[in-house]
Amino acid sequence: MTKEIKCVVWDLDETLWDGTLLESEQVRLKPGMEEILHTLDERGILQSVCSKNDYNHAMTALKERGLDHLFIYPQIGWDAKSILIGNIQRELNIGFDSILFIDDQMFELDEVKSVHPDIFCMQTIDRRTFLDIPELNPKFITVDSARRRSMYMDDMQRKQDEQTYNGPKEQFLSQLNMEFMISPATEEDLARASELTVRTHQLNATGVTYDHDELNRFRQSDSHRLYLCELTDKYGTYGKIGLVLAEITDTHWHLKLLLMSCRVMSRGVGTILLSFMMDQAKQDGKKMLADFRKTDRNKMMYITYRFANFKEIDVREDGELLLLENDLSVVQKYPEYIRIIVKER
Repeated sequence: MTKEIKCVVWDLDETLWDGTLLESEQVRLKPGMEEILHTLDERGILQSVCSKNDYNHAMTALKERGLDHLFIYPQIGWDAKSILIGNIQRELNIGFDSILFIDDQMFELDEVKSVHPDIFCMQTIDRRTFLDIPELNPKFITVDSARRRSMYMDDMQRKQDEQTYNGPKEQFLSQLNMEFMISPATEEDLARASELTVRTHQLNATGVTYDHDELNRFRQSDSHRLYLCELTDKYGTYGKIGLVLAEITDTHWHLKLLLMSCRVMSRGVGTILLSFMMDQAKQDGKKMLADFRKTDRNKMMYITYRFANFKEIDVREDGELLLLENDLSVVQKYPEYIRIIVKER
């Protein structure tokens, strides 16, 4: 493994516990497993289940052991495990290369790997050293990290309500009481800001990562603007889900970084932070530049820029880094179903 793991997916029989549930009710958690599960949860690493079992039977066994609440989108049934893993990945909207799947059966791992080659697989774990694996140790454990599972649980309820809602999508969104808060990054925000640059890939304009000290220099610079945004609704908070960095020159506001968590893609908020920065630059009497680095996962961000009337004016680094410009003659309006709250520097 070379990439930070965002979700650990566990098999049950002979992996999470000793024994086979269909053969005996007396399955027991493997020694040290409860501590492992709770520690991963505290670190903000999501967990799920992929098991060939009866769903109700397995969930009852997990509930009796006080563990059912730790698992997001558990997939328990008789389909191929590649299908079950695919369901988890789709619901979480993360890359397969950020998922670790643990199963005692090698043929199950081979089947999953044959369909999802980017996933990380382990047949056994050393429970004494498992928590020391670097990819399971985030550099920062922020407030958002510690409450990540609960935020996903809130989102599960949102999705269920949306699926059963009869009416246009914008009408559903309008009754969520969404508030989008934009504020200059404080020193206390920098750990989460750095975490966002590492964890966010789909709605990320450049893929550049910044550490705490780099972000702090930008935060203190008179020639830069560093903003974080947070989204809340009637279900709770999505956490700090967006970050933007701009360099201020004599003629332009130059966006060096713009990213938004993929968790809010369906809420129609992807353009709000960009529109805010465009409006700020226009009020300053300047145009806007933006860096964009092509990757295999951020096409949606490129589309966002193009819909906002950005045009390519230069290509650098073998065609991978684009320089975009916007004369700001048109700035997209904010969605009517969201209240925008802007805090001053």
